[in-house]
Amino acid sequence: MDLILWRHAEAEETAQSDAARQLTTRGRKQAQAVAKWLRARLPPDAVILASPAARTVQTVESLTDQYRTIDSIGPGASLESVLAAAQWPDGIASTVVIVGHQPTLGLVAAQLVAGEAAEWTIKKGGLWWLSGRGRPDARHHGPGHVVVRAVLSPDLT
Repeated sequence: MDLILWRHAEAEETAQSDAARQLTTRGRKQAQAVAKWLRARLPPDAVILASPAARTVQTVESLTDQYRTIDSIGPGASLESVLAAAQWPDGIASTVVIVGHQPTLGLVAAQLVAGEAAEWTIKKGGLWWLSGRGRPDARHHGPGHVVVRAVLSPDLT
């Protein structure tokens, strides 16, 4: 299974609520740049899951309108909630894209790559593409080996 972790792009600092925060002009450009890169590489059968927060919905909509919002991966979600939504390591599809938030996405990346939850930073608009390979390993929440296929920052697209 391939798991793509995509952090929402830059959003305004304040709004009526945290969930209502919108992308800034810079954030829209970041989302469009990463979406263009991803669109050229994403398999057509990929399943895309997004937090219901406005900034994540706006980020994913720069890529497609074929996505589902999942409350359990919203702001403050647990590492376990993200893995459950994607059904890691077997997957609800061979490729799952999670559009979400920090620090959760960084925790997921650290757990899968290094085998322990640590507060890794994923830049706003940034993307990590991970592939699970090998025999299952319960200690690492999934496959025995996770390959980092790509780490992308929106300013490098």
